[in-house]
Amino acid sequence: MKFLRFGLPGREKPGLLDAEGLIRDLSAHLDDITPETIAAGRLEAIARDVDVATLPVVPADTRIGPCIARTGNFIAIGLNYAEHATETDAAIPKEPILFNKAPSCLSGPYDDVVLPPGSVKSDWEVELAFIIGKRGFMVSEADALDIIAGYCICNDVSEREYQLEREGQWVKGKCFPTFGPLGPWLVTPDEVPDPQNLSLWMDVNGERIQNAHTHTMIFSIRRLIMELSRYMVLIPGDVVTTGTPPGVGLGFKPPRYLKAGDTMRLSVEGLGEQCQKVVAFPGPLAGTF
Repeated sequence: MKFLRFGLPGREKPGLLDAEGLIRDLSAHLDDITPETIAAGRLEAIARDVDVATLPVVPADTRIGPCIARTGNFIAIGLNYAEHATETDAAIPKEPILFNKAPSCLSGPYDDVVLPPGSVKSDWEVELAFIIGKRGFMVSEADALDIIAGYCICNDVSEREYQLEREGQWVKGKCFPTFGPLGPWLVTPDEVPDPQNLSLWMDVNGERIQNAHTHTMIFSIRRLIMELSRYMVLIPGDVVTTGTPPGVGLGFKPPRYLKAGDTMRLSVEGLGEQCQKVVAFPGPLAGTF
């Protein structure tokens, strides 16, 4: 099943995508898609018990928000494709590189991406992400996929100057508002039988920039969950985005970065598409974030 959230920012309602591609309103059955409702098994109950045909249809032009609200932890994996490590002049990691994105950078899959003030090195990254459905600690590789609530697309937008040229950790370049478009759907695991068998791509201004496959990940999703759960307790609603393949702006010679007016379109097989317009920082409107 494909779950989603629709409506104005901060006022989203839960929904799902039916077999005909129509958005159906779930708000009579569910308050929202949150860590709490995921932990309580509400998505499984809806898939089992609700007659989709009886749900109200939502207008097709309604905004779609990020596919989860109030995630407690937004975890990211760095350099998880060997060719991406090579293009950025980084060593191929021997174990997963972990960092965090701020939950406040989550945005809808079609929302504008806002450049930080003065940014000249903002970059794109198409990624397969997953959302934790059950508490996990010291999880084995064999059991790892059992704690996933669903899969989705993430654009791990990154400001490379902030990330790589300023002292400290990568998070400086990863957490600006709108730097985490997520969705459009949370796709349940029954529709993704093998997450290591998915194509993914990114177009920038209509040009295919990234074009790869999840079977080329250095560390599989099973391995990532095993590793993560040795360093932290994974909680329902946690978002994990699994790294980007080659083709980022930083890897071009010379590098190519985003500017106001650019458009990013991206997809992971079976998980839908995203599309974002890049806009300049709004100055006095920054209080709207």
